[in-house]
Amino acid sequence: MENFVVSARKYRPATFSSVVGQHHITSTLKNAISRNQLAHAYLFCGPRGVGKTTCARIFAKAINCLSPVDSEACGQCESCRAFNEGRSFNIHELDAASNNSVDDIRTLTEQVRIPPQIGRYSVYIIDEVHMLSLAAFNAFLKTLEEPPAHAVFILATTEKHKIIPTILSRCQIFDFNRIKVEDSVAYLRQIAANEGVTADDESLNLIAQKADGGMRDALSMFDKVVSFCGSNLAFKEVAQTLNVLDYETYFNVVRCMLAGDYPAALLLLDEVLRQGFSMQNFLAGLNGHMRDLLMCKNPQTAGLLEVTGSLAERYRAQAAECPVPLLFESVSLLTTLDQSLRTATNQRLNVELGLMKLCGLGQKKNNDNLGIPLPPLPGDAGWQTGGPAAEATPTPGSTSAPTPGNTVTPAPTATPGNTGCVMPGTGHTLSFENRPAAQPAVMPGNHAAKGAPDGRMPGRTANPPGGTVAGTGAAQPLTGTPARTAESPENGGTATAGPTGSPGSATNVAAHAEMSGAAPVTPGTGGPVRGARPAVSISGTSILSILNGNAAAAAAEEEETGPAAVSGIDPEAESKMARSREAFLRAMQQQRPRLAMAFHDMEIRGNAIAINVPNESLHDEIMRTRTEILGLMTEVAGVCGEIGLDIRVVADTGPRKPIKVEDRLRFLVEKNPELINLKKELDLDIE
Repeated sequence: MENFVVSARKYRPATFSSVVGQHHITSTLKNAISRNQLAHAYLFCGPRGVGKTTCARIFAKAINCLSPVDSEACGQCESCRAFNEGRSFNIHELDAASNNSVDDIRTLTEQVRIPPQIGRYSVYIIDEVHMLSLAAFNAFLKTLEEPPAHAVFILATTEKHKIIPTILSRCQIFDFNRIKVEDSVAYLRQIAANEGVTADDESLNLIAQKADGGMRDALSMFDKVVSFCGSNLAFKEVAQTLNVLDYETYFNVVRCMLAGDYPAALLLLDEVLRQGFSMQNFLAGLNGHMRDLLMCKNPQTAGLLEVTGSLAERYRAQAAECPVPLLFESVSLLTTLDQSLRTATNQRLNVELGLMKLCGLGQKKNNDNLGIPLPPLPGDAGWQTGGPAAEATPTPGSTSAPTPGNTVTPAPTATPGNTGCVMPGTGHTLSFENRPAAQPAVMPGNHAAKGAPDGRMPGRTANPPGGTVAGTGAAQPLTGTPARTAESPENGGTATAGPTGSPGSATNVAAHAEMSGAAPVTPGTGGPVRGARPAVSISGTSILSILNGNAAAAAAEEEETGPAAVSGIDPEAESKMARSREAFLRAMQQQRPRLAMAFHDMEIRGNAIAINVPNESLHDEIMRTRTEILGLMTEVAGVCGEIGLDIRVVADTGPRKPIKVEDRLRFLVEKNPELINLKKELDLDIE
């Protein structure tokens, strides 16, 4: 039985022309060979599985070929045969991951001195060169910069940023690209034909996208899929083998989104989770699908779509059904959801909510008028069906008490001469005959004991703005609308009410009560109007009392609330603070011991405290606590007015304290001259 060789080794390129997706690299190397412009050191860097080591081997074989053809190795000479059979002594491959010490580099340096036996160059291919230690890199610098004429170094790495700059500056750097999806699909199709395997475009596209630009990964997955599916590759089986979501799932989610069918989208998510896929994979795939649809909307970006064949046609067909704003909002929503999913407590709920939002976007696209049409607002052209609004004429003598349960819908307009109006769109007539009378708005602080028995302000009635104003003579109607009064069963007073829409209506009574600070009363119930602000009692004379010229009401309110606090100087402040001096110092010692020393010599001057401080820092510290200190004095002394604080910075002009030993002796002798005699008698030293 013949040994199986994996496709990555069996179909490894042997010439520059067979390298996939790296034309810029192979062309440069071929030109260097044909012009005999070979450098002594090369650095091949790029992702895994893109052909770095393969190109290094092809290049080493080509420069040692005895009879090259178009800068390619002939494959027939002794050097090429030795390379193909693995017995060439001109090409040396090292793994820097296992030979990363200084001793390994020293061995390599000694080996470089040996010239090649066959061919012109000794080529040293060092793979994963970023694994060398810093000491090994430094030991390799001199040899890499000035190697023998027959030595060529080819370094390969996937992590270029880990190589020190002194190594990079000594090499020609070649950056390998990720292999495009279409190039991978074409190469896989060629290999499948050689192996006698039939595969559709969707299957090969899925393998190429899963490989993420690496041909070695694509060939490894191809072998795995062939082992599972046999000689016929079906898309669903390929997706099941590679454990990836198929394209059909994402196409179905978009269909549910466009139809606004969120239950079907939630069922699709449940099916995906039952297959063992994670939320992150589903969101990443769906977001990529939306991105691909967005790329298909513009011919200039259509080339960014990494699918080919019939699958690309399906993308273009579905993209035609999706407007660009919808795709933009979908990508933005999914991106935000993906970022927040990592920290979410309930990930499934977050994803389900995101799917419902997507379906809501699709439904909005299909029907912009999601809500029920609202009726026209009062004052709109559609509301005034009977021409210009006319004020209803109240029935004379209508003073009946309000009937419970009767409500008035604002804004219907009565026609002149009638006592009712037709509601728009209903055909029903609304009558004003049994409309409840407006209740008086009781001002805060106005009680029955203060004048009027019904709780109104003395000398004026509880008329709303649409009624009459009393207290300055005869009643003056504010509008030309006929007003009528109705007895209120609660307090026995009269309340002026006007027709609907007039300033004296029940609606405006509530507004008037709200403006005046009182809680409006619901007609017929005695309770507050729903949505009205609660009454706020303000001490002092109310603005409404001043506007109405009611001095008696103002005096009564002031008498109730008490006189306003007057800020000034307590005439007994100095005597009070002088008597409380010791108590204040004790309180300062407890609360502010650091600042208490500054107040020991304080002086009381009228209503102010005067102190002297030795420096600016203490002055600033006292000023920061000025309010607290004055408040403490006010509390201790019982001062009823303002207290001032006068702080003066006075520098210390007294004699300096002795510092040196001689200064201390001189200071003590000035105090007691007998110390000199004592020092001589006892023969004391100054220490």
